[in-house]
Amino acid sequence: MKWLTVFIAGILEVIWASNLKHASTALEWIVTFVLIAVSFGLLIYSYRKIPVAAAYTVFVGIGAVGTYLVGIMLGEPLSAMQILFLMLLIVGVIGMKAFTKDDKKETSGDS
Repeated sequence: MKWLTVFIAGILEVIWASNLKHASTALEWIVTFVLIAVSFGLLIYSYRKIPVAAAYTVFVGIGAVGTYLVGIMLGEPLSAMQILFLMLLIVGVIGMKAFTKDDKKETSGDS
């Protein structure tokens, strides 16, 4: 459950980061700022249960990979070298998550 919070925060980052290029109305900018606030709020909340370095690495990795993929879907150029380094990024993020020990104890008051 604790990693789900980071995952949702990362997905929201993909949405707001992708929207930065295309937002043009006041409503679109308000939605973008709300998504930024919620995304970072969830990330900060996850720090209670997950070491900061690992949570932030996974958050940024999801954001970077997801935003890159959205850009490709919207017609931005890609190259074989970009794909290679994207794969290295994914391996690094998976490694950070896989080798992070969740040594923080949950208290009975936290959900």
